[in-house]
Amino acid sequence: MNLTSTFYSQHAEELAQQYNALDFESVHQSWQDYWPKQGDNVLDIGAGPGRDAKWMSHQGCDVIAVEPNDALRQLGKHYTDASVTWLNDYLPELKATLSLGMRFNLILVSAVWMHLAMSQRERAFRKLSNLLAPNGKLVISLRHGSFTDGREGYPVSVEELEKLAKDHALQIQLVSDSPDHLNRNDVYWQTVVLSLPDDSSGNLKTVRRIIVNDSKSATYKLALLRTLLRIADVYPGAVLDRQNGKIAISMGLVALYWIRQFKRLIDVDIEGAGIQQSVNTTKGLGFVKPDGWNQLKHLSADDFSIGAMFVADDAIALQKLFSHTISTIKAGPVTFTYQGDKDNHLFEVVSPTLRRNKAEAVILDNEFFTSYGQFVLSEKLWDCFRIYHSWIEPLVVNQWIKEMQRFKLNRERQISLQTYYGCLVWIDALHNTRDVRQRVDELKNAGQEIHSVWSGCALKHQYHVDHCLPFAYWPNNDKWNLLPTTAKENLSKSDKLPTAKRLYDSKRRIIDWWQLAWGANQQRFFTEASLSLPNLPAQCDDFEAVFEAMGLQVKGVKSRLLISEW
Repeated sequence: MNLTSTFYSQHAEELAQQYNALDFESVHQSWQDYWPKQGDNVLDIGAGPGRDAKWMSHQGCDVIAVEPNDALRQLGKHYTDASVTWLNDYLPELKATLSLGMRFNLILVSAVWMHLAMSQRERAFRKLSNLLAPNGKLVISLRHGSFTDGREGYPVSVEELEKLAKDHALQIQLVSDSPDHLNRNDVYWQTVVLSLPDDSSGNLKTVRRIIVNDSKSATYKLALLRTLLRIADVYPGAVLDRQNGKIAISMGLVALYWIRQFKRLIDVDIEGAGIQQSVNTTKGLGFVKPDGWNQLKHLSADDFSIGAMFVADDAIALQKLFSHTISTIKAGPVTFTYQGDKDNHLFEVVSPTLRRNKAEAVILDNEFFTSYGQFVLSEKLWDCFRIYHSWIEPLVVNQWIKEMQRFKLNRERQISLQTYYGCLVWIDALHNTRDVRQRVDELKNAGQEIHSVWSGCALKHQYHVDHCLPFAYWPNNDKWNLLPTTAKENLSKSDKLPTAKRLYDSKRRIIDWWQLAWGANQQRFFTEASLSLPNLPAQCDDFEAVFEAMGLQVKGVKSRLLISEW
């Protein structure tokens, strides 16, 4: 623990009384024109004991409060209400915050910047600017004046922020001076307000070019884009590494979703054949081989799900299928998707450091996926996939259908639009709640009383299974997302998200259901949760941690898709 952190831990109570005695309006009057408004997503970095977070929450903002000091964070949690979500995170990493996949209308960095070493500021500023929503505001207060109480401080200047803003395409909206509100004569403050006018990275333009303009002899480029869109949207926990502006995810997870989407297209029987996926009908598809794909034709796309187990011949064929798939992805769309120069590839496949040995039994989990190496892409492109998924994915699907419609065999069979769309769904609607219903019925037949997670009412013969995060907006059938409830409650909730209060009030009932239903067979539950929920370790085994992560995911989906609350 460094000197600054030690100081804040030792003086937390005293500082909390001191800070909270000052009101937000007085301390932040200089940038009043930019104060957040009702409905804004706000990130309060270095939230301390919660004064600013509480005020912004009371204005109707959805506030994420970030505080690395345990003592201050606990005081802040006590001081604010349940509408403020607290994270243990710090600059310049912001690992837990980045995992949320959220973008913020306002980011407040109050009385923090002077504690960051000069060498850390460029990285910190890049992370902060990437977290801004279009037209979002970044507010940084600069303390001028040294510390005499043991805390570490470094020089700050508006000029430094002006340079950082220019390098990261932000615009300075305001620079204001203000006195120290604790009446320290040797301290004064400046507040700098910066804004992100729009998505200046060009990633949306790049993605659109790949979808619409790039030449394609097969649907491989579209398949890879759609695979990455799916993983970015559904699996925030898939990120293995984040450094030097790059994101690494497991190559095995990419292969899994490539296989899942092609399974319905290739194995569907339309006049004795699947849907053609390339111009050359005689060459065949690189990943469809007799010893892999053809050995698994008896399985459906939904059988290739997170946590599924394969044994004996199926396990051997699966591993060969993954190897064939990765070779195809590497030789095809990874090689031929580039920006400008042909050597400037947008994607990279990194082989595993250890050679895989064929196993007689395989579970589709983190360990299996990472054994195939890593898939690497730029952090900004990954963020583009996460933020604009709901806009890009339909474009990919529509273009994919256009490509398939021009292939000779598909034209001859006059395949309907409904068939094309039906074969491009990620999850079979008939399988949405099957496993959970089976589990509820097993427990009820064993004499166990099952209760609605939302109200606690005992469930009779007629009950519903609710997607906590609505399937219509975020297709996910993981065990943590499927909850037993009454028919009336499920119909009332419909395609809405639970409010933070409703979720908090239902916490004990949700965790009790998870423990009852999946406690004896936890591996698949936790494997699904660790991939699809933010800030969970790969080997998570804590139901409480899953609940907290579910709450963060609700916030993230709400911010990206603007879903109504229940």
